[in-house]
Amino acid sequence: METQFYIVFNLRTPEGWESFAKFFIGNKRKDAVELFSMLKGMQEIQENFPLSIDFMETRDGLPVNLKMINCSLSQLGENTVIITKELFRLHVL
Repeated sequence: METQFYIVFNLRTPEGWESFAKFFIGNKRKDAVELFSMLKGMQEIQENFPLSIDFMETRDGLPVNLKMINCSLSQLGENTVIITKELFRLHVL
């Protein structure tokens, strides 16, 4: 089974973390790592932050969390634009 990379947006709810968006980045580690490194946010995770972004890899069908950042709502919006532009560049151009 092929390795796949994803970026997942999460929201802290009273019941715990809930994923609300998932972007398939592709199968190339280099492209996925470069894209995630472009995202805005704090690498030092703070438990009280309501938004987080996970960088995920699927190996043999099992998800592995590679990195996580916290971000503000405005950074989340910026990150959505960054991801969309990069996915367009990687998969369409």
